[in-house]
Amino acid sequence: MKYGNVAVFVQHNGKKVADVSLQLVCKARELADELNTGVSAYLPCGAVKTMPNELFCMGADNVYAIEHKELADYRSLPYTKAVLEAVKSDNPYIVLFGATKTGRDLAPRVASTLKSGLTADCTELKLGSYTDNKTKKEYNNLLYQIRPAFGGNIIATIINPERHPQMATVREGVMKMKSPEKKRSGKIIPVTVEFNAVDLAVKVIDKVIKEKKVNLTGANIIVSGGMGVGSRENFAILQQLADALGAELGASRAAVDQGWISKEHQVGQTGVTVRPKLYIACGISGSIQHKAGMDESLKVIAINSDPDAPIMNFAHVKIVGDLNEVVPMMIKAYKKSEAVACN
Repeated sequence: MKYGNVAVFVQHNGKKVADVSLQLVCKARELADELNTGVSAYLPCGAVKTMPNELFCMGADNVYAIEHKELADYRSLPYTKAVLEAVKSDNPYIVLFGATKTGRDLAPRVASTLKSGLTADCTELKLGSYTDNKTKKEYNNLLYQIRPAFGGNIIATIINPERHPQMATVREGVMKMKSPEKKRSGKIIPVTVEFNAVDLAVKVIDKVIKEKKVNLTGANIIVSGGMGVGSRENFAILQQLADALGAELGASRAAVDQGWISKEHQVGQTGVTVRPKLYIACGISGSIQHKAGMDESLKVIAINSDPDAPIMNFAHVKIVGDLNEVVPMMIKAYKKSEAVACN
């Protein structure tokens, strides 16, 4: 059986492709290689500039360039029409979107128009088979769309055997971004789109761009706190360690639910997936849901008063003690070693 391409909606800021889209192109390349098909990137924009090259380097074979002045900024209706035109031209087998504010707005509109299924907030994607128990019909190479459900207490695998393209939004950071192949090239396929007055009913009056205050996915070092931190005030101690190490401050879902720290700091299955070089877990038990978001950290240091906490089973360095005593000692030791190195 010949399969259609694996396609990715490309989110960007007008100049550079968003990391989540590059991550998805890498994953699309893996899936496409299994299916023996190609990777398409759907790029609605005001001007393509150098963005196709970024996509080719990560594994895209074709970039469907939908250039139009009305696509310079994201608006729901124009972008929906643009992506639908690309889908019509490409006839893909799978379409992936980042689970960002843009992706979560756009993907359901595209899926609804195509009368296709859509799974939101996936944390894993793979190909598999399925046999209908009633009809005994077999389906091969279906997209297994895997995501946490019921507050992260179970993992659901969702399939869409009858309606194509199979569509999913995928969380940022859960798919690995590979090193770019700079010599790799592909084909730019222009796609034309026309808009009517209804499509352009919403106007962009002003645009305010704010830099992200928390960048867990790009951090090399993360200091993270859980229920064992005890209070909002005690997170200040972890912030001091993070500041000393040049790290980002993370947290478990339990700490976020207590209101001790905002959700943008949450690491785990229902938060952000991270891959730092060093992850320092302070007062975190290490539940399955939290582990799923950080278990690809290169090194894990666990500070916990409970020697039998689950996180101690996979931490590289285990420190049993009160974090309110241990963390200040770590800060002091680090600053001392830094001063010696400077001298």
